[in-house]
Amino acid sequence: MTKTTHLRRLGIVALAGLAGACLNAAAPRAAEPDKAEIDALRKSLSRYEDYKVAIRELYLSTVGCVFYSGEKVEGAMDYPKGAMGIHFVNVTTVGPTADPTRPNVLIYEPVGGELRLVGAEWLVPLTPDTKEPPKLFGQTFMGPMEGHYPLIPKEFHHYDLHAWLFKDNPLGMFSPTNPDVKCDNYAFPMPEQPTKMVPGPM
Repeated sequence: MTKTTHLRRLGIVALAGLAGACLNAAAPRAAEPDKAEIDALRKSLSRYEDYKVAIRELYLSTVGCVFYSGEKVEGAMDYPKGAMGIHFVNVTTVGPTADPTRPNVLIYEPVGGELRLVGAEWLVPLTPDTKEPPKLFGQTFMGPMEGHYPLIPKEFHHYDLHAWLFKDNPLGMFSPTNPDVKCDNYAFPMPEQPTKMVPGPM
C-alpha cells in the first residue's frame, strides 16, 4: 500500500467518524423541541392545579370519574385497564384544529377529598372536510370515535389525544388511560364501555 493510499483511507475513516459524531450529537437536539414544548405546556397549565381557576376559565366538570376495565370490544376503541379521571371540558375551545397550548379538557384525580390535576386532553371533531387524523407533539390522535356516552353525546364524532403531564403513566404519557389514576372512594365513579369507532380517515 502506498503512503498516499494509506493517508486517503485514514482521511475517509476520519470523515466517517466525524459524520457519525455529528449525527449522534444531532439526535438529542432533534428530540429537544418536543420535550421543550411539553415542559412549556406543563408550566403554562400548572395554574389549573387549583380547579377553581379552571372553572373561572370555563373548564366545567363532567363530575363522573371515568375508568375502564380493560375489556376489548369488537369495533370499539382499545382502552387498557385504568382511569381517565374527572374531565373538566371547555367547549368554547373545541374546533377543527388542536391548539397545543390550550387543551380542551383538563383531567383531575380525586385524592383525599381534593382534586389533583393529572393530565390534559385535546378533542377534534370529525367533519366531512377531515382528510387525516390530527397530530400534536409527534403523536397521532386516536379515533375517529363516537362521543363518550353518557357524559358526551354519541353523536359527537371526534378524535382525541391524552397527555399525562402531571402524573407518570406506566403505559406512556399519551396512553388514553392511566392505571395509576384511581376513582376509589369517589362519590361519582363512572365505569364506561369502550367507545365505538366510526368510519373516517384513520
